[in-house]
Amino acid sequence: MDTLPTNEAAPGATPDPNSVSAATSLQERRFHVLKNDDNFAVLDSIGDMLATPGSTDGLYYRDTRHLSQISLMVGGARPLLLSSSLSRDNLMLTANLTNARIYDVHGIEIDQGLIYIRRSVFLVGGACFCRLALFNHGMQPYDIMVHVGFESDFADLFEVRGMHRLQRGTQQARVVSPDSVRVDYNGLDHAPRQTLLRFDPMPVDLGPDCAAFRVQLLPGKHATTVFIQVECEPHRVDERRPGLAFGSYLLQARRAARASSARTASIESTNTEFDEAIARAASDLRMLTTSKPTGPYPYAGIPWFSTAFGRDALITALLVLWQDPSLARGVLGYLAQEQATEFDPSSDAEPGKILHEVRAGEMAEMREVPFRRYYGSVDATPLFVMLAGAYLERTGDVEALRAIWPNIEAALGWMDHRGDGDGFVSYHRMTEDGLANQGWKDSYDSISHADGTLATGPITLCEVQGYVYAARRAAADIARQLGHDERATALDAAADRLQIAFEAKFWSDRLKTYVLALDGAGAQCDVRASNAGHALLTGIASPERAALVAAGLMSAECFSGWGIRTLAVGEVRYNPMSYHNGSVWPHDNALIALGFARYGLIAEAARLFGGLYSAGGTFEMRRLPELFCGFTRRLGQLPTPYPVACSPQAWAAATLPALVQACLGLSFQPGTGTVRLDRPMLPSFLDQITLRNLSLGTAMLSLTVRRSGEQVSVETLHRHGDVQVTLTS
Repeated sequence: MDTLPTNEAAPGATPDPNSVSAATSLQERRFHVLKNDDNFAVLDSIGDMLATPGSTDGLYYRDTRHLSQISLMVGGARPLLLSSSLSRDNLMLTANLTNARIYDVHGIEIDQGLIYIRRSVFLVGGACFCRLALFNHGMQPYDIMVHVGFESDFADLFEVRGMHRLQRGTQQARVVSPDSVRVDYNGLDHAPRQTLLRFDPMPVDLGPDCAAFRVQLLPGKHATTVFIQVECEPHRVDERRPGLAFGSYLLQARRAARASSARTASIESTNTEFDEAIARAASDLRMLTTSKPTGPYPYAGIPWFSTAFGRDALITALLVLWQDPSLARGVLGYLAQEQATEFDPSSDAEPGKILHEVRAGEMAEMREVPFRRYYGSVDATPLFVMLAGAYLERTGDVEALRAIWPNIEAALGWMDHRGDGDGFVSYHRMTEDGLANQGWKDSYDSISHADGTLATGPITLCEVQGYVYAARRAAADIARQLGHDERATALDAAADRLQIAFEAKFWSDRLKTYVLALDGAGAQCDVRASNAGHALLTGIASPERAALVAAGLMSAECFSGWGIRTLAVGEVRYNPMSYHNGSVWPHDNALIALGFARYGLIAEAARLFGGLYSAGGTFEMRRLPELFCGFTRRLGQLPTPYPVACSPQAWAAATLPALVQACLGLSFQPGTGTVRLDRPMLPSFLDQITLRNLSLGTAMLSLTVRRSGEQVSVETLHRHGDVQVTLTS
């Protein structure tokens, strides 16, 4: 991600003051998140937003917090929580509330629990919609006051993350009308930012920071409703009253969710808890996916990374490619469009390089942070070519690849330009404001030697060489499909040379694994890290050494019982509470599991699946977070959350589907219309799993895999078009 180190990774480097940190752990409060395209909201359990220093509460649009406070008071008191939950499709937060002991406007005492309040909140089209429905379960009518307080601070997301600004823009005088309040902010970048709050029915009193409603509640089932609509897009016009707009926008959001769900293969099993986890993962990924002109694009995570990241989207699309190829097509299209075409040291851009991150907030526009359009990742470019090849292998869609072949060639050109005599691709930032470490482990202290000394650049990462190898193999396959046979031969030859050099330079006989990296002097960073597992994913590892790597990764030093740690126990910098030096990242484990499957190590993949599934079941809504701490699994203890982990996170949501693919040995051969299961194995918690609506061209297939003694059997449930299933054991 964007941990923004201020110093090069070097001995004595100090922690980054601009990294993802907060005065308050996200685990201390129960909160809910909603997202729709470029809007997201962080709300507490009753649906309030109560931003304080160090908290993330609020309604955000394009990296700016448009609403920092919204608070509900009924009869002068905060309502009491009965329950709150997100809908199964992640569209709506529903908070079930009741009154504290209060008095109505006539001084009549109302006992606690007589008024039921149902608060419903959803986002769509750059706006937040809220409905308050109040029911009187008492024996007499009540006349009460309902107050909705609000505030807009227009804080940049990086301010919310803790960065201090010397200057910022100014708010204008608020424009108050009988049923609305408009808050305008003039930023230093001169971009118009506006929050418009509209109320229905018209409040009896409306000021610059509070709306008051006098609500008459009759006993019985009749509900009295109040609607609030908060718009974040300047000049967005909807003349309908919020009460009329609420239902139509909710219908629009549900139709979009159904359309997204229809294009994705679904997973069912005989384990209801697993089904809940897989359904939540699918809903999370749908929620995080943003519609762009080039197609669907998964934003990385909430709250810190709700924007387009290159690496995250590429890996997410790769993990769910078997389920939804359209996501990969959308990611490839967007990143091809945003590919760098010139040198720009201030954004680490070089011709052919693939985007790392894009930001639209005031601080990015003013270059207070370098991420307006930033290219400081070494792995996004080979991952782009890798995904293109995987997409072709999954779909046979040659024409889609023909359209981006110039972008693939540009990416290969960048790899050639950055490569050394062995073909290794390293990184070294061009701007002091950029990321010092530019692999997926981008913390200032994530790349070190055995004695704990931080590596100096240029740094050559283990997993990146695997990505480059796989990219060249993928590009060779694409080139052949496009009729560029000589280019394909040259790419295969380059991949062969890289594989030989990789085995010679990265293997450690002492550790029995591939080392984390080579430093600027070519010395090995000889520590045991999860990065070596990515060598199995890409196929650069020899079969003999792949087995040794897998054994090491599944040892007690690396495998916590919940998942594989980023850094092994016993290494000098091991810290189970760190971001990258001993924590467990679900997506990292998913990629490793796919690597295990590639080398026929299905039992190891199934064991890994079991650990991550068990971990996910302990988190709220069975949702795997961005990462969690790497403490060893012990009887009666739960996995330890990481205090500022994003949840939901796109590549974490993609983890369970990828583990299903790994254990089933699932692959596709569009040329022959074949869905293949290679030595499938069900993990211990699953006796049966059903995959519905697997697409292959215009054909579609549903199948069930069942445990049958020590083996599995496969049944085809539905077939449409020319498609078949093959099973190897």
